[in-house]
Amino acid sequence: MKDILNIVLMVLSGIIIILTLLQSGKSDGLSAAFTGSGDLNLFAVQKERGPEKVISRMTLFCGILFFVIVIALQVI
Repeated sequence: MKDILNIVLMVLSGIIIILTLLQSGKSDGLSAAFTGSGDLNLFAVQKERGPEKVISRMTLFCGILFFVIVIALQVI
């Protein structure tokens, strides 16, 4: 059982990395936040639509599943 969970954890780690790299950038970078260049508003609500929303939800779900598996491995 522990071996299967370890394999699932490794595959899930790869999926999380790929999903994170697929997400689009939300700002111009850290330097723009300090210099004030661009239209960066840290408190603005930016709605995700279409594929961005799907990728964001999948990343969240995989992240939660990752932590559940890690905790399950510690209990077993």
